[in-house]
Amino acid sequence: MNDMYPKNGRVILHVDMNSFYASVEMAYDASLKGKPLAIAGNVEERRGIIVTCSYEARKFGVKTTMPLWEAKKLCPQLVVMKPDFEKYRKASMAIFELLRQYTDWVEPVSIDEGYLDITECGDIGSPVEISESIQKRILETMDLPCSIGIAPNKFLAKTASDMKKPLGITILRKRDVPVMLWPLPVGDMHGIGRKTADKLGNLGIHTIGDLAKANDIQLKQVLGINGIRLKERANGNDKRQVDPDSIFEHKSVGNSTTLPHDSANQKELVDILRKLSNKVAIRLKNKGLVGQKIGVMIRYKDRHTVTRSRTVGNPFSEKAEIHSLAAELFKKHWNGEAIRLLGVTAFDVTEKDAAFKQLDLFSYEQDAEKEPLYEAVEKLQNKYGKSIIYKGLNAAKSGIPSSMTSETSFSKDFFENFSLKDKPIHSMRNDDK
Repeated sequence: MNDMYPKNGRVILHVDMNSFYASVEMAYDASLKGKPLAIAGNVEERRGIIVTCSYEARKFGVKTTMPLWEAKKLCPQLVVMKPDFEKYRKASMAIFELLRQYTDWVEPVSIDEGYLDITECGDIGSPVEISESIQKRILETMDLPCSIGIAPNKFLAKTASDMKKPLGITILRKRDVPVMLWPLPVGDMHGIGRKTADKLGNLGIHTIGDLAKANDIQLKQVLGINGIRLKERANGNDKRQVDPDSIFEHKSVGNSTTLPHDSANQKELVDILRKLSNKVAIRLKNKGLVGQKIGVMIRYKDRHTVTRSRTVGNPFSEKAEIHSLAAELFKKHWNGEAIRLLGVTAFDVTEKDAAFKQLDLFSYEQDAEKEPLYEAVEKLQNKYGKSIIYKGLNAAKSGIPSSMTSETSFSKDFFENFSLKDKPIHSMRNDDK
């Protein structure tokens, strides 16, 4: 069996759940099976956007991110349901628990997809046999379909999992890249959005094959170091390892909301920023994090979107400070036109224990006044543990309603159900030393 695994290299699986939210709803309610089903936001609050839809709905042309009114026009018999995030969270946790029965090297990347490194799993089956076992068990025990890509690296595995849906298993080797990937439009490649595809098009790069053979200097001028990285991927190269601990790393914490109506009222908009800042502050405290860069997103009524950010001198986590920074950034970059969506994000976040504050002439007195309190808290934590006392609220224990958590942040946050005691500790493999 070990002969089916490469002597030099890795075997990576990408497990991608098919129409996850819709599939979960059908697993709970068998009467929905075979019907065109869409999961969408609240129409009254102008969140009538398709989040996901069943394959029966897709046959009518219904697509993810499509406005609900347009989807109903294409498919009048469309069954529409609001998202039930707690239900999806439970299903996701069960899926990853099952995947860890095959290997400890499992990296969740979102609520409905993850990577497995099965290089050292030759004793339990071939890559295809393991994939078939995973797919069959998830379907039989949870009634949820998935597609699986088998490849020597993450990029090719993810690409392969998209090639056959639903319930597909696809092998994509590096030697297959020129035939299977290079003829495709460059916009079809993972990691390339519409804007990047347009920039590449201006360079005469229209296919993945064109990108694979593109000039490094031109790519770097237009896309920076990411251009070189994309070229590597187009050639089937990806050195990223499956990292089970990556789910515990936080790079940003943010919230956004679609306004009930387009607004150009500054007072109303600043008040919305205050509410968003409060949510960001709660999430930062729940995670024990602080931010170093503040960002705002402004989407105008014509859907033109502007994002702006700036790094600040001292780490922040308090709602008043977040709101002050966000409001200042917003006022500086808002053009005065009506807005349909606002967002606030804390970037460059780090654990509070690892962060330090640079005292300046304007804040050292206030910080000095709080020092006795900090010392008392530190003594209590040293004696009884860090969880004995802390600033802020724990949403799960304080009765904060679920409505305080924005739907836009759900996929990033569902991993919080992992307790610290479950966090895997991995030693370096021999080939990583």
